[in-house]
Amino acid sequence: MTINLNSQIDQLAGVGRVLRLKLGRLGINTVSDLLFYFPFRYDDYSNLKKIDALEAGEQVTIRGEVELLATRSIRRRRTITEALLTDDSGSVKIIWFNQPWISNNIKIGDQIVISGKVTGEYLDLCFNSPDYEKIYGEQESSGKILPVYSITDGLTQKKIARLISLALPFTGEIVDHLPVSIIKSEKMITLSQAIKDIHQPANPEDLVAARKRLGFDEVFMVRLWAGLIKKKMMQEGAYAVRFYPKKTRDLVKGLNFTLTDDQRKAAWTIIKNMEQDHPMNRLLQGDVGSGKTIVAALCMYNVALNKMQSVLMAPTEILAIQHYQTFGNLFGGSKLQIGLLTRGQIAINGEECSKKEFLDRCKRRKIDMVIGTHAIIQKGIDFKKLALVAIDEQHRFGVEQRNVLKKKGKVTPHFLSLTATPIPRSLALTVYGNLDISTIRQKPSDRLSITTKVVAPNNRQRAYDFIEDQIKSGRQVFIICPLIDQSDKINVRSVLKEFDNLSKNIFSDFKVDLLHGRLKSVEKDRVMTDFSNGKIDVLVSTSVVEVGVDVPNASVMLIEGAERFGLSQLHQFRGRVGRSTHQSYCFLFSDSIQTESMERLNKLVDNSDGFALAEQDLKFRGGGQVYGQKQSGFQRFKIANINDWDFIKSVGLVATDFLRENSLSKYPLIRQKIEDLGYHDHME
Repeated sequence: MTINLNSQIDQLAGVGRVLRLKLGRLGINTVSDLLFYFPFRYDDYSNLKKIDALEAGEQVTIRGEVELLATRSIRRRRTITEALLTDDSGSVKIIWFNQPWISNNIKIGDQIVISGKVTGEYLDLCFNSPDYEKIYGEQESSGKILPVYSITDGLTQKKIARLISLALPFTGEIVDHLPVSIIKSEKMITLSQAIKDIHQPANPEDLVAARKRLGFDEVFMVRLWAGLIKKKMMQEGAYAVRFYPKKTRDLVKGLNFTLTDDQRKAAWTIIKNMEQDHPMNRLLQGDVGSGKTIVAALCMYNVALNKMQSVLMAPTEILAIQHYQTFGNLFGGSKLQIGLLTRGQIAINGEECSKKEFLDRCKRRKIDMVIGTHAIIQKGIDFKKLALVAIDEQHRFGVEQRNVLKKKGKVTPHFLSLTATPIPRSLALTVYGNLDISTIRQKPSDRLSITTKVVAPNNRQRAYDFIEDQIKSGRQVFIICPLIDQSDKINVRSVLKEFDNLSKNIFSDFKVDLLHGRLKSVEKDRVMTDFSNGKIDVLVSTSVVEVGVDVPNASVMLIEGAERFGLSQLHQFRGRVGRSTHQSYCFLFSDSIQTESMERLNKLVDNSDGFALAEQDLKFRGGGQVYGQKQSGFQRFKIANINDWDFIKSVGLVATDFLRENSLSKYPLIRQKIEDLGYHDHME
């Protein structure tokens, strides 16, 4: 049987049923799948460093013999594995935290290669939890750059490498989808050569060239996808929303606060954008507490002045009700009709009404602004003239949900997405490249900086004493835990156990309540309403309070297991306090002793700028982890470095020029590549 790129993987020699199933768990079903299964790192045996030449802070690879090895238990069912690695120049200590199985994988006398960051000082250097690989022979590794693949149970690096060697001859069948003109202008190698060199680089230079080419492909396709979405939206019709400057200025003058320059600029840009007769697709990003809601309200006000309708959709009922109350206070003296639609509440201008009446008035444009949750996208809810859809925390809504909203009106509405999670520059060009972006960096001038501290375990009682003083002075407290129930596998504090301990032992003289995702909606609403009204002193909660909860009287945010959250999420938690003129505090509790965890938490201590923290989070955790749910069609990069701003920007310029000068109908291979990657069907 002739083997080609599309052949099933069991056509390769040595691949039987059991191995085929194991490869299938990695997504490797064909020869092509195998060739595009890239290594996640490399052991550079051609440039190993001697132990006596190590310097603190550098990322290196060394090889040596395991001279000592021991695993011992430390507090709270945690373990530490220590080893001494020796080469002909000296010895260095290695520490692995909570990886007791390492003692089963390697033994004293084994030759291993480790890769990691050198920590400590000159006379006491150390590796903390480095990657490692056992070496089984001199010929296998001598003078080579060896790839390291993600594997599954029963599959070894050696077996993957052998299969790759069997598949590499078929790279000659790979047809390059990029035009020769781009390959030459960007000084890149062909796709087939890149595939060979990503698996078996002859030298570091070949590996760099392969990564450049494959990384270019990843970024280029995402940028094309984003450009196609923009291009298609430019071809759709939308209601042109005229700006009413005098009435808008009069509304702003009546506010009990002064807009920041960033708020004014953002509102102006968005309103002018809506004057066009094709749909706006804009993201309004602003740090926690920066005032995005009032900007959205000004835009929706202009829609109402045009005798058109708008929607503000929030991810939770609590947040929707909060927005509804804000709009009610803002427009209370006007004749505007403002509706609330959630699973639990239906109202117009503060008066409850039936669903039938609400739907009827919506269809007849007797409601100007609708604020709600997912309930807005139910069947039967239609609008007479829907001109603007604003989505708060838009990354929490799926693409399908947004598309349903698009179809609620007769024409495509303008879209305004709001997020309190600032978007790093590189993600703005890739994942969010289909959006225009407005940014609010300034915060209201009366806001005090939040004091943030990492609290050592031995200072826990001091923190509790401080919190007690805050409660006695009339303030309220958030306490965040990573889990609902206690776990035998993960040694972190849970909401249920902490609630029990705090309410009975620590803050027994105060009102303590709990909030988590398994509570029924009516109970969640009851808890948040009571907390907002000052009936609860201490709220023990999971991350459900991350977004939108506004309790100006709360002055303390205590986060248990802080190392388990990303910087951006920690910053969101911190943003739940400091929302008034009271001095506020954020305490980070962590049992982790790993250097990287402490380094990351201290970034939050030293920085209150959400934009800077988002960039740091991207470096520590990567785009997929920071932003959770993927944008439509976005595949996490396997090769491209999302932190390489200059590279991403330059590839973006190439993609923009390509789309401006060409039609995809002339490039079926690129078109097919975009479809194969799962990007949405905005093809020409």
